[in-house]
Amino acid sequence: MWILPLVGYIGVVVGFAFLTLAIASGLYYLSELVEEHTVLARRLLSRLIYGIIAIQVLLMLIDRFPVSLSLLSIISHLVYASNLRRFPIVKLSDPLFILSCLLVGTNHWLWFRHFSKPLPPSANNWRQPYGVNYEEMPSFSEVASYFGLCVWLVPFALFVSLSAGENVLPSMGSEYVTGDRVNSTSLGHSRGPSDGKSKNKGMAKALVDGVRDWTRENGELMGLWRGEQTSRF
Repeated sequence: MWILPLVGYIGVVVGFAFLTLAIASGLYYLSELVEEHTVLARRLLSRLIYGIIAIQVLLMLIDRFPVSLSLLSIISHLVYASNLRRFPIVKLSDPLFILSCLLVGTNHWLWFRHFSKPLPPSANNWRQPYGVNYEEMPSFSEVASYFGLCVWLVPFALFVSLSAGENVLPSMGSEYVTGDRVNSTSLGHSRGPSDGKSKNKGMAKALVDGVRDWTRENGELMGLWRGEQTSRF
């Protein structure tokens, strides 16, 4: 067979393209919602973080998850919560924000190593004293659910909700982001439409816009499609 495998490859590429577009559209829509309801978004994120911390404690006490990894996850979520102190504004050079990014990768790697190792045999399993207790190993759905809820959900929600500091207009309290002092004169000039920056543009929205602009510009350079005509005759 030659045609059917080729059709399968084409289907995988098309499906991946549609999945990427769906994720980008979802990120854009969620970022729009957060921009309109910042107070509600901060409240939901705070409750989500403390709810996941409670789940980690229950897993450590009842399901006997490793104490060291559970404490690392709890501390990581407390660090994630510290990014909400000036929500939705975040400074990309903030040490807590950089530490949060490092903790996301560390948690993923350590928990992946933990679930990749088979569990030791149970003391009550006398039939397989030197084997692996496969009955107590978590299923794929359980591992995927744990990663989705307890490892990736809060960082993903913060990425969608937080706004990059470079996209914030000068205002009272924006010295944290820009590092400049703002006086009444600068406030008066910054309210005009001539300033090219948008207000509280989410990082996910900025990422989607950047990828879209990059794709459009490179497509025009390679001749895949024609750009918009800026002049009329």
